[in-house]
Amino acid sequence: MAEETTIVDLSAATDELLASAADSRAGRATRVFRAAPGGQLSQVMMALMAGRDLSEHDNPGEAMLHVLRGRVRMTAGADSWELGAGTHMVIPQHRHSVVALEDAAFLLTVVRGSR
Repeated sequence: MAEETTIVDLSAATDELLASAADSRAGRATRVFRAAPGGQLSQVMMALMAGRDLSEHDNPGEAMLHVLRGRVRMTAGADSWELGAGTHMVIPQHRHSVVALEDAAFLLTVVRGSR
C-alpha cells in the first residue's frame, strides 16, 4: 500500500495564513505539517502580523526557520538576527524569541527530541 503524499502550494498557504492572522485577535495563525503520524519531524507554518511575537521559549529540538514573506527578528540572549523573505537559519539551541517587523510568514522545521 502506497503512503499518501501531500503537496502544498506554499504561496497560497502563506496568503491564507496571513489573512487568518489579520482576522485573529492574537494576530497570528498556524498550520502544522507532519512527515509521519507520531513521527519526530514536523513543520509549522506561522503568520504573524507586524509587531506580534512569539515570546521567549526553549528550542524543542533541532530546528530551522525559513522566512516566506515579510521580515522577522530572532533574538537569543544578547544576539539577534533580522531575516527577510527567502532567508533561512538554524535556530539556536537555547531560549529565543521571534517578533514580526512587518506582516510575516515563516516555516519552522523541527525534529523533536533531537537535543
